[in-house]
Amino acid sequence: MKISAAVASASDRPFEIVSCDLAEPGPGEVLVKIAACGICHLDVAVKSLHMPLSLPRVLGHEGTGVVSAIGRGVEHLVPGDHVLMSYGSCGECRCCVRGMPSYCAHSFKINFLGERGRPVTHTVDGVSLASGFFAQSSFATHAISTARNTIKLDRDLRLELMAPLGCGFQTGMGTVMLALRPKAGDSFAVFGCGSVGMAAIIAARVVGCSTIIAIDAKSKRLALAREMGATEVIDATSEDVLARIASISKHGVDFAFDTTGVPGVAEQALLALSIRGELALVAPTKPGAKLAFESRAIISPGKTIRGVVQGDAVSSDFVPRMIDFYRRGELPLERLITTFRFEEINEAVEAIERGDVLKAVLLMDN
Repeated sequence: MKISAAVASASDRPFEIVSCDLAEPGPGEVLVKIAACGICHLDVAVKSLHMPLSLPRVLGHEGTGVVSAIGRGVEHLVPGDHVLMSYGSCGECRCCVRGMPSYCAHSFKINFLGERGRPVTHTVDGVSLASGFFAQSSFATHAISTARNTIKLDRDLRLELMAPLGCGFQTGMGTVMLALRPKAGDSFAVFGCGSVGMAAIIAARVVGCSTIIAIDAKSKRLALAREMGATEVIDATSEDVLARIASISKHGVDFAFDTTGVPGVAEQALLALSIRGELALVAPTKPGAKLAFESRAIISPGKTIRGVVQGDAVSSDFVPRMIDFYRRGELPLERLITTFRFEEINEAVEAIERGDVLKAVLLMDN
């Protein structure tokens, strides 16, 4: 079938929306007519060649829409269902069987290389484009997902608001609620208050952290962080971050979360921890960048550093939880999202990079 897709062809060229061909869904697959798709930092990182992936490629991995067709073996969905797509997993490896699909042994092949038993490619004049990104490639009017990464939504939910639950907001809230698990009264610091960090602040407020510190370089984000639940904000461009944290909590914070992937920021986050404090890292560094920690800074105070993928979330379980938070007014998605038309994808990316918007969501209008 003919569809339109935004193609990332080179790091120094804008996305280009082109007409291309997409196959029908195979066994275990779902054809989704995309209504909306969030733009994630990871999409921009891949386009910028900060990840070892080739271009041209169809990106996009926070898609929502309506099921157009299903392949053989798909039992929980029918055409017409409203759905959200999250990350892909194999369902058969050790981690998947143990209920940890975000650490699927085949995650890189499935989510980054688009391999899942058959190639799911877009073609332009017979030339294939890399696709199947996060088992969807939803910067397009239609996408092929899998039964495992496609979640049915209630029809009263606005699809453009639900889109970021598939990755960015799931990573932020899940890292707090499922990976770090702070208790009421604990202290928590978030380094980087983009969409992932803002979702983490909201989650920290929901679980009852008494001290929630937001650190960022953009004043607009810090102001929003206060509204979302941060008890303290620190402007990284004009303040001594560690000194300010020490003045707020003289023993350091119980939990820290770095969303930036900047080595120096992650090192600050480690130093901000209290004895037996825990640090979560979710953003990969640029190629060649390394984190430099002295072992004594970790061992003697018994600190923990851990990587987290997709907030440790099983999407089919955690997305409904986030929707419950939204329905109760605890996750104000309308305040966090700015929509753009599909053809404005490059303007949306620029707005994100300038810090003008927290979370950009594309509306396909197909």
